Amino acid sequence: MAARVLVIEDSAPIREAVAAGLRTAGHTVELRPDGRGVEEVVRAFRPDVVVLDLMLPGRDGFALLEILRSGGDLGVVILTARDSVPDRLRGLRSGADDYVVKPFDTAELVARVEAVLRRMGRVAATVEVDDLVIDQDAGVAVRAGSVLALTATEWRLLCYLVAQRGRVVSKLQIFTGVWGYQSLDVDLNLVEVHISALRRKLEQHGRRLVHTVRGRGYALRAEEP
Repeated sequence: MAARVLVIEDSAPIREAVAAGLRTAGHTVELRPDGRGVEEVVRAFRPDVVVLDLMLPGRDGFALLEILRSGGDLGVVILTARDSVPDRLRGLRSGADDYVVKPFDTAELVARVEAVLRRMGRVAATVEVDDLVIDQDAGVAVRAGSVLALTATEWRLLCYLVAQRGRVVSKLQIFTGVWGYQSLDVDLNLVEVHISALRRKLEQHGRRLVHTVRGRGYALRAEEP
């Protein structure tokens, strides 16, 4: 299930990177560079989760956190460079559901946002594709009754493909979504290597689920087109 995520972050590169990761995972994203008019944005957009920077121009992030927590049933993930223990404790005690410190991994941030969504009951913890069952809370993938022995990277790759199931995603999209890098100067052969390894483990227990779409990328689906 797609969720609505409001990102309040004054750094344009970070804002766009977070938005790209969330959109790639299938979520609808609204972006704001500061806290001006946040009450109106929340009423109009009705976010399920807000990703909130604390050091914003014009309005203090902790003050915004209080406004957000009093405005309804939504989750808040703080994303900030303020890494001191007192700041972390203040954020969590003020009602934040999670606290992520910069620099951060985009894929991990998306996973943390989705963990908050699952705790809120906004997205399903278990997803099924054909005879493959992915339990994201337990971190387990089962096919035809067998638990797949996946590495941490293979698990992230599988979760990414499951989130994009039915869509064709390029190697660069996969690299950005799984490894969190935003640069074009990457070795995309790494994607092929991990796709091949994941395929071998999936196909030990059934037919092909991860399909190559020539010239475009890969798609996870139950049947060949």
